[in-house]
Amino acid sequence: MPTYRYQSMTAGGLNRSGTLTAASRADAVRQLMQRGETATQVVAADADEKSPRTTSAKPKSTPRIRTGRPSMGKAEMSTFIRELATALEAGLPLMQALRTIRRQATGRAAPVILDFLIERVEAGDTLHKAASEYGRPFNDLVIGMIRASDASGRSAEILHQLADLLERGVELRRELLGAAFYPMIVAVLILASAGILVVYLIPRLLGPIIAADPDAVLPFPTRVVMGLSDFMMNWWMFMLAVIVISFVAIRVWLASPDNRLIFDRTKLQIPVLGRLLRDISVARFTRTLGTLADAGLPILDCLRITRDTLGNAAMMRAIDEVQDQVTAGRPLADPLERSGLFPPLLVQVVHLGERSGRLENMLKHAAGAFDRQVAISLKLFTKAFPPLLIILMAGIGGFVLAAILLPLLQMQSAVG
Repeated sequence: MPTYRYQSMTAGGLNRSGTLTAASRADAVRQLMQRGETATQVVAADADEKSPRTTSAKPKSTPRIRTGRPSMGKAEMSTFIRELATALEAGLPLMQALRTIRRQATGRAAPVILDFLIERVEAGDTLHKAASEYGRPFNDLVIGMIRASDASGRSAEILHQLADLLERGVELRRELLGAAFYPMIVAVLILASAGILVVYLIPRLLGPIIAADPDAVLPFPTRVVMGLSDFMMNWWMFMLAVIVISFVAIRVWLASPDNRLIFDRTKLQIPVLGRLLRDISVARFTRTLGTLADAGLPILDCLRITRDTLGNAAMMRAIDEVQDQVTAGRPLADPLERSGLFPPLLVQVVHLGERSGRLENMLKHAAGAFDRQVAISLKLFTKAFPPLLIILMAGIGGFVLAAILLPLLQMQSAVG
């Protein structure tokens, strides 16, 4: 059996290193877990001699060639991974499985991607290397899981886990779009109605009244609405330029990592919306980390890949600090707790998982609880946001109605 060099961390936070014999790299990881140790690095002895690495160095992203090749969406990717896992589970060799999927492939991107993968695998490359060379849509998460499946001898099982993870991401995105659809429709209707009233209807209704008595002092709502109407009619090009310049300026400002960190940290403080964003990131972090760890990837690789799926600079910065602490030999739970961005339940799950040697199983179970919390937060958001928009619309409508009625009542009083 091959020999593997390993570096691991005990439940008490102590670093250990040495060699062991195992049937595969995943088997070596499982042997360490049975001893109550968390693997941080496991490499074949000959590979370790050719390419030595130190635990102080952070894992780097796999370089990928980025070209103008066609890509596929996340839903198509999850379907492709599921089909490949099913074919391998049925006992087909990898090349036969890829060719079978290729015969059934439709669309513009899938045939091109599969032709490339088949060509590279036939040339002797592993599947994860071929995917890495292709570039998008194979991100670090997909490549890391395929690499784990290549090395573990559990290809079908790990690819099914990857398909589950991708499908859950697609479902979550659809849930978010569904939750935001109605509020966005209401917001667009409010803006369109206000624009039509201010620019077209109110000047035509109030124009004759103002012309009949130019020296009359108009009520405050009427002066505001008429001033806004005149400004929009005469300075619409200036307003359009300001909107475009502001949009570009915000994009440039957010391009700075420090500014992006401030913006994303502020988003997490917004009532209701901030809670929803945090719950989504925590659920994605928990499920992804548990799936990667269960596939046998080193914990530092798991953290690096999971970091890039969070979508929030503040939480990504927290994971950077977690990686630094783990590299220094400290447990995961402490830096997660100190960040203040992760819920106490996740910290407790990680702490218990590290002590028991069952981190990946506990994370995958906890992911279900966080998914349910996301569903609750989505319901709260969808129930709270539309009434706020309706209140805003009622306020705008009341102000405009006052701008129309008050001068009429004032004129009636003057005539009476």
